[in-house]
Amino acid sequence: MPRRICLLAVAILVATAWFSVRTRAGEAKDAKELARYDAKIKAADRQHWSYLAVKRPSPPQVKNADWVRNPIDAFVLAKLEAKGWKPSPSAEAVAWLRRVYLDVTGLPPTLAEQNAFLKNPTSAVMDAVVKDLLARPTYGERWGRHWLDVVRYAETAGYERDAAKPSVWRYRDYVIKAFNDDKPYDRFLLEQLAGDELDSLKSPGTAVPGLSADSQIALGFNRLGPWDDEPADPKEDRFDQLDDIVNATSLVFMGTTLACARCHDHKFEALTLHDYYRMVAIFNPLVRPTNGRTQRDLPIGTHTEIERYKERERQIGALLNQIPKGKPAPPEISTKIAELRARTPDLPRGYFLHEPTPNAPDTHLLIRGKATRQGPKVAPGVPTVLVAKQPTFPPPSEHTSLRRLTLAKWLASSEHPLTARVMVNRIWHYHFGEGIVRTPNDFGVMGQRPTHPELLDWLASEFVQPTPGAPDKETGRQGDKERRQRAPAWSIKHLHYLILTSNTYRMSKAWNKEYAKTDPENTLLWRFPYKRLEVEAIRDSALLVSGRLNPKMFGPSMYPEVPKEALEGNSDPTTIWKQSDEKESSRRTVYVHIKRSFVVPMLETLDLCDTTRPNDKRLTTTVAPQALMLFNGAFINRQAKYLAERLRKEAGAEPDRQIVLAYRLALCRLPSDAERVVLRDFLKRQSLEQMCRVVFNLNEFAYAD
Repeated sequence: MPRRICLLAVAILVATAWFSVRTRAGEAKDAKELARYDAKIKAADRQHWSYLAVKRPSPPQVKNADWVRNPIDAFVLAKLEAKGWKPSPSAEAVAWLRRVYLDVTGLPPTLAEQNAFLKNPTSAVMDAVVKDLLARPTYGERWGRHWLDVVRYAETAGYERDAAKPSVWRYRDYVIKAFNDDKPYDRFLLEQLAGDELDSLKSPGTAVPGLSADSQIALGFNRLGPWDDEPADPKEDRFDQLDDIVNATSLVFMGTTLACARCHDHKFEALTLHDYYRMVAIFNPLVRPTNGRTQRDLPIGTHTEIERYKERERQIGALLNQIPKGKPAPPEISTKIAELRARTPDLPRGYFLHEPTPNAPDTHLLIRGKATRQGPKVAPGVPTVLVAKQPTFPPPSEHTSLRRLTLAKWLASSEHPLTARVMVNRIWHYHFGEGIVRTPNDFGVMGQRPTHPELLDWLASEFVQPTPGAPDKETGRQGDKERRQRAPAWSIKHLHYLILTSNTYRMSKAWNKEYAKTDPENTLLWRFPYKRLEVEAIRDSALLVSGRLNPKMFGPSMYPEVPKEALEGNSDPTTIWKQSDEKESSRRTVYVHIKRSFVVPMLETLDLCDTTRPNDKRLTTTVAPQALMLFNGAFINRQAKYLAERLRKEAGAEPDRQIVLAYRLALCRLPSDAERVVLRDFLKRQSLEQMCRVVFNLNEFAYAD
């Protein structure tokens, strides 16, 4: 070997050895520094109530056992009896009927539904009403909207340009279908975090579904947050995007404020900087598909279908390139393009992030959260306080890193201390106006403790593993037992049924001065809370009562009429809002286009949630513009006109009959004698349209009791 080549070989060996030693030394140093973060988590931190395993408690013994229809009542009543209190009497049958209809579907019962129920309003009939409502497609529209609040759903990116998010409405439709189909919550979670990685769950002899159109559309969860298409610092913006995903995942599924540990250890919770960047490493392989500043959606299909589709597009592109600029396509090229499109049809498209390669990029802990100050290299993982040992992250598959699937499986485990607790608390919150934990997005030490901890754990364990029940007290039949035997694990409808058929839910809103002195916020549930309806339920109810509700489901969003004055302040008022026709605009409010920089004034005035972050609860404000909107706004006045037309048609010209029908349609009750007198006199001086406007503006119309 020539001397020069020999020296070069030696130099390479020395350099390789030196680099290897430095690498091992660097890895050892990184490991030591990261271990220092993990060492901050003490045994006492793991004893926080929400980090302990869920254990099913036995329902307590109570004195008034006849009041208990299911274990929910036992847990609530035990707290009341401990103070020597009694629960509120049951609500009147028609009040309960309106309550449960609005609660489950967001719509009041029709006149025919009221009449059928009032013929025989027994407990068994009430249970049957609940089953019927949960089986209606309107249930998914109502409860899907609650989920969209939680996941920060909007159809534009925000920031200065507020560009459209193409095909994102498919995620909304996916959510509505998932609730209507009672998709098990663990599967619902898996699809939203790792819908593109589910093929790896399949194995011979199992019925576990893998990659599907639904599971790909569900991935839109990771892309729902705001996005700056012209960031001043693209590198910093990349970590802002990852922060949005980590924050949403930790709040939505774990009720954990992990994003507070982006720049430093959490000031109050047992969450470290290392924990935060472990989660960042899980989502770091995801890429946002764009064409420059324009957001792109992606084709939906199996890996094979997508490859065929991409090959078709490549071939079509090559043919189009053969056409001289400014010239029409020759017939033979047009024919070939048509043949290619016929042979490989277009695929539906969805709005989600994807992993272009299974090889995950390195993730580093960032000093003070600055993208330019890289610290130790970090492996994917989960918050230390929640595990005795980190989950094992497998090697990547052919198509993805499998990191998100590992996280999703850990979250969807029946052993996870937070997942079931957080979700059952959300369900309870929407039924009663407050959760058992009144901070639904914060189950940490800074969040509120549960008012009924045993009830929360019983519901969480029942959610994960339903158990047979006792015969119905009134009938002695085994219907409830049979239902619970059939209920699958993680069934949201099963939770609804238990809550809605309890005596706790059937209580009236009757006030007790003595109880209110001690418990003004009704934390012990001595009465049913008086709740204002969300703007969607108010608008949809007005459409149903007037007879103009369009029941069309799914598809691209609609653009209802908005005041011209609201558009004038925008740079291009002619394009910012392309108004739909009246029939399309009369669909349910869940289908309204949600634009971050321009919210429909009625929705904004009546407290539609902020779409930049996960929302655990909506504000309920009482401000003058709400009264002005409902009394003078074009929408309510138009529905009042349509209701008046309906009253003339169905009740005739007799004022008394018109008043009675208006009350029954809008409020589900008969008017009192005093109300009849006042409204008869009103109709002598004002039009029927004006009376209908008054009915729509009664507090009772906007509240569920």
